[in-house]
Amino acid sequence: MSNKSVFEQLSALNLSSKVEKRGQLSYLSWATAWAECKKLFPDMTRTVYESETGMNYFSDGATAWVKVGVTINGLEYIDYLPVMNHMNKSIPLASLTSFDVNKTIQRSTVKALALHGLALNIYAKEDFPEATDGTPAKVVAKPAGKIALVVGDANWEKVVNYVVDNIGLKSEDVFKNLSKKYELSDDVKSAINKLKK
Repeated sequence: MSNKSVFEQLSALNLSSKVEKRGQLSYLSWATAWAECKKLFPDMTRTVYESETGMNYFSDGATAWVKVGVTINGLEYIDYLPVMNHMNKSIPLASLTSFDVNKTIQRSTVKALALHGLALNIYAKEDFPEATDGTPAKVVAKPAGKIALVVGDANWEKVVNYVVDNIGLKSEDVFKNLSKKYELSDDVKSAINKLKK
């Protein structure tokens, strides 16, 4: 039995080799997060809260969210997470599927585990703790101050206006200027090049 708190034990885990990337975002799969915590705390539990009508999500009539709690050593942390699409936008209630809700429950589980300390640095956009041999772990978060640009999001409209206003600039110069503020994926660069044609 460790003398360290749950938070100290979980936040000290170096999971950098298990972090995955989806677009510009770093994440830890729910299965990995659950397995790592269960190794240390086999009695931990998860609660997926239900609405008064017995649904495993809550709604304001327009959108939905889930409520997931994880209890470790008698302490429960609860996470509330909107049901979102691949662009992190709330899915309208009329378009909601059971798959969307299930995926959100799993993501919310990982966030509740993060409140206990597991891979909290992913959400804080910090480095992972040092490896047990003292070597620094690789940084998986995006560079500080840069916005991950996604075609179609609110920032994309600003970029479109910039490109149109500067149509005479070479693509390389446009990328250089935009990269001061935004992270530019290959997909985003391709979309910018299409705007310039």
